[in-house]
Amino acid sequence: MAFDPPPMLETPRLCLRLVRQSDLPALMAINGDAVVTRFLPYPTWRDAADAQAWWERIAPASASGAALQFVVIEKATGSLIGACLLFNHEAGSARADIGYVTRRTHWQRGLTFEAVAALIRHAFDGCGLRRLEAQADSANTASHALLLKLGFQCEGLLRQRWVHKGAAYDTHIYGLLASDRQPGWD
Repeated sequence: MAFDPPPMLETPRLCLRLVRQSDLPALMAINGDAVVTRFLPYPTWRDAADAQAWWERIAPASASGAALQFVVIEKATGSLIGACLLFNHEAGSARADIGYVTRRTHWQRGLTFEAVAALIRHAFDGCGLRRLEAQADSANTASHALLLKLGFQCEGLLRQRWVHKGAAYDTHIYGLLASDRQPGWD
């Protein structure tokens, strides 16, 4: 079963809409920042060709409903400040993975929490998922704190899970059940 794309997700400060090819320059500014991608399981984008290669991978997955790739737009400025997605959907288990990235200039303002909380609401309420999972580099303390604040539970350590920039590193795996949601977290 594929994800049905929503029209747009909104929060008080943000709009989340499905990614478009015209978003690539703004996404290049985010994914081309080595500080932003330091803990992510993909290389820092070097140029427009990297952005285009990413588009050619994500566009078919988005079009088929295998993934929901959103960009995050700040309402006050109209700026694209990040992205978040649902992927690795397993319909039989009613589960999927969640991922996110935010422009460095917008860190520590609660915007990633706001965006990911909206995506979680959609995953549970709009897509009928029962479980979400996320992985974070064991050194990424900001992502660990975010996931815990969102209600995820750390369920274990995956030793040498990913290889990035030639080095294997550990990741923590987090899980969130629809029944885990606390009143008022969203």
